[in-house]
Formats: sequence, structure tokens, C-alpha cells
Amino acid sequence: MKSICGIDCTKCELSSTCNGCFKTNGQPFGAECIVAMCCKRGETSLKELKEKLIREFNELGIQDMEEVTELNALKGSFINIEYALPNGQIVKFWDDNKIYLGNQLHKKGSDRCYGIVADKKYLMVSEYSDYGVDAEIVVFKRWN
Repeated sequence: MKSICGIDCTKCELSSTCNGCFKTNGQPFGAECIVAMCCKRGETSLKELKEKLIREFNELGIQDMEEVTELNALKGSFINIEYALPNGQIVKFWDDNKIYLGNQLHKKGSDRCYGIVADKKYLMVSEYSDYGVDAEIVVFKRWN
């Protein structure tokens, strides 16, 4: 498969379920890939978006969260964990088939993690235990 962003698709664990972003015009799993979208706009677009998002995440000033230094392309199904709302409703916020930018950071002095994720409109920071257990939303906001 040929990629828009230049990654080697043959080394991806999802290659057997992916239709390839070049062939699908940036929608390898049937939904938008933020990385492909940026790459189509020009070679510096992805770098600029990552820098802007990293700044946004770090400016949140979340106590005990490591500094954000890198964002990775992540399939929605990897980051789309369930959250219990105050009314007891269980929800997911992301599309399993889209590709987002995000990362997982360790919470200082704890065995919990922070998950950070963003698309072109929203960013989210959540805190959770192993495998997304006991997930709590720390920040969910429109950023762009």
C-alpha cells in the first residue's frame, strides 16, 4: 500500500484491515485521517499542527502531567474508551475509524496515565488506569 504521509504501511499492525490512505484519498478506514489531511496541504502543515497542539496541551497546566513533546497518529478504536457521565450515562467521544493525534503520558507519582487526543476541532485529556479502566475526563474543549 502507498501512504500519503510516507510511513511504511507494510510495518503497520493494521495493514490487513486498512485500505491505504493513498487509495482512499486519506480515509484508510473509511473516515478522515488528520495526518493525511495535513500532508495534502503541504509538507510543513503536519509539523505546524503538531507544534500548535503540543503548545495547547502544555498550556493547560495540568498538575502531575508530563510535558507533551510528541504526538502520534492513533486510530480512534485505540483511544476511544468509555466515560461515565455524572448522570450515569456511558459515552465514547471519538470515531473508531478516524485517525487522530495523541499520546499517553504517565501521571507523576501515580500508576495512572493521561491520555491526550485531538482532531482539527477538539482536544481532550483524560486520566485512567491500565487499559482505560476508571477513565475520567480532565479537559474536553474546542481548541480551533
